[in-house]
Amino acid sequence: MPVQILFILNDPPYGTERVYNGLRLAQALLKSDPQASVTVFLMADAVIAGKAGQKTPDGYYNVERMLKRLLAGSGKVLLCGTCMDARGLEESAVVPGARRSTMDELAAATLEADKVLVF
Repeated sequence: MPVQILFILNDPPYGTERVYNGLRLAQALLKSDPQASVTVFLMADAVIAGKAGQKTPDGYYNVERMLKRLLAGSGKVLLCGTCMDARGLEESAVVPGARRSTMDELAAATLEADKVLVF
């Protein structure tokens, strides 16, 4: 059975590099073990990382592109619905493939995970 890894990201996508580094590690784990099950749960200010249409300066990382690469593999991206509501982020505005989620789903993913990493 493949290893199940859950990433919980809390910080805003830009301003700190915690989301960036969490996504880098998630991608590296999938590259190292394509059979791994990697779930990224965005909560608090990290839900903004899931917004589609991000524009960053040339040469600067773009977390939307990073999420798309994760989703193109076997990764899953979930966004805290309460956190989305608090920030006015509509479901229609998120990266395709990512989806609104709940604390109950995060609790279940935490119990199922072999490893939980919090950034």
